[in-house]
Amino acid sequence: MNFSAAEDAAMAQALALALNGPRGINPQVGAVILSPAGDVLATGWHRGSGTPHAEVDALSKLTREQTRGATAVVTLEPCNHTGRTGPCALALIEAGITRVIYATSDPGAVSGGGAERLRGAGVDVERGLLEDEALAVIDSWLTHTRLGRPHVTVKWAQTLDGRAAAADGTSQWITGQVARADVHRRRAEADAIVAGIGTILRDDAALTARDGDELLSQQPQPVVVGRREVPLSARVRQHPRELIQIREHDPATILADLHERGIHRVFIEGGPTVASAFLQAGLVDELLVYVAPALLGGPRVALDDIGITTMADIMRFAQPEITLLGDDILIRVTREASTDGSD
Repeated sequence: MNFSAAEDAAMAQALALALNGPRGINPQVGAVILSPAGDVLATGWHRGSGTPHAEVDALSKLTREQTRGATAVVTLEPCNHTGRTGPCALALIEAGITRVIYATSDPGAVSGGGAERLRGAGVDVERGLLEDEALAVIDSWLTHTRLGRPHVTVKWAQTLDGRAAAADGTSQWITGQVARADVHRRRAEADAIVAGIGTILRDDAALTARDGDELLSQQPQPVVVGRREVPLSARVRQHPRELIQIREHDPATILADLHERGIHRVFIEGGPTVASAFLQAGLVDELLVYVAPALLGGPRVALDDIGITTMADIMRFAQPEITLLGDDILIRVTREASTDGSD
């Protein structure tokens, strides 16, 4: 694949534009239209269900004369179906676009196939520019599309020796303020935050996203799993969003319930029992492990039994990312299966 410097820059811009769009039932997509000389003519992004897709948003700012012979740089393969809006592949063809570059393919059985339609109309089509970055933007949507369930992130904080609490059960605070601020930012990006009833009863967790003592404008839906009742006095009942209690322990059933409610991105922060159950079920797409340079010893480990008894069955993750957060370290890993639809 041979991409120009202008096309590289346009894709980076399109990825940044994509983040302006809301997470939800549709992917976040950005688009940039380049002139034959490589100048940016227009930009666009998808603003949510029922609104013009990114390509059409960008094209709407230009005349037919401006788009003739231009290049469209898009973060996701242009769609090839008519839903609440028309097919973007057709809109690009009718606009006279002669070259389309997209980062990654649309896996949808109905929406996919735009590249083939474009090529059939004589458009020069290239795929794969900044694909890893594009996949990171739409990872939750891809999980939902390919697997029919929410994207699942499991988070925990631990010491160097893998302890999540002291022997007496106290756990506040293992990590410092910088790491905790990072957690709250990531909570705000999720559709729902899930904790087990044991964590609610033990820690009186609020399940909010905060900046210090102030609530962030974006709040995840609080979800408590387990059969025991959430006390009327529990802080989670004062959450700005309505509490969902799922009286189940089975991870697949829990995710099916959340999927039915339109939740696409789940942040699990519910202690070793819940984290271990989702890992054992093979339903975790991303791990966020915050490690403090400290030791506790004792029995309170970060994970319980996840069903592995031999090294042959070790659970592997991919693409490790290491971030320093004050004195602490964040290790982010993703499950290899989360990108190919298999467990």
